Amino acid sequence: MRFSLNTTIINPINGKKPKNAVILCHGYGGDGKDISILATYWKNFMQETIFICPDAPEKCAVNPNGYQWFDLIDESLEQILSKSLVAEIKLNQLIDEVKENLNLDINKLALVGFSQGCMISLQTGLKRTDQISSIIGYSGKIISKDHLKKNIKSKPNIMLMHGDRDEVVNISSFLEAKEFFNDIKYPISSKIFKNCEHRIPTEGSSLGLQFLKKNLY
Repeated sequence: MRFSLNTTIINPINGKKPKNAVILCHGYGGDGKDISILATYWKNFMQETIFICPDAPEKCAVNPNGYQWFDLIDESLEQILSKSLVAEIKLNQLIDEVKENLNLDINKLALVGFSQGCMISLQTGLKRTDQISSIIGYSGKIISKDHLKKNIKSKPNIMLMHGDRDEVVNISSFLEAKEFFNDIKYPISSKIFKNCEHRIPTEGSSLGLQFLKKNLY
């Protein structure tokens, strides 16, 4: 199975054709193998699921061994948004490839993103005209609330999680995202982890698993 982005793939452990798919988007400077650690845990409880963990389309500006969905260095919000729209095209292409190659209905596909991966997952998933099942966002933010509000075309189930001691993406970004969804009357699930920095704690992994099983099975 080949995709337009280099991917780490974890196939269903039951050895059968996948009944659903989860695309996991890593953070700034990471890669698909990094975030596939989540999938190696989840696969034991989601035995009919294929997990697709792409490398982002660009080499990271500050970590040549990692990747970025878009550049974050010394850029204005307008420039960041512009570059994120290019990444959005790439992620949409991957979503379409997964759907078509595996012959899955779009409502059997979920996005999971950490940090920058959360940012691009929210922007991409909500702007698709065909509604995916769900989005889980760890330790991320909305890139541009104005842009997203004007371009929402579908409403997948969303769960956002964040550590209260995150110094990379401040907890204020999580609170702003919650306020955004509340203002547009879009119900979401959310969780703040106490004494947690910029990472996915064990509780976050477990809650993510429960959310995916509820929405994909």
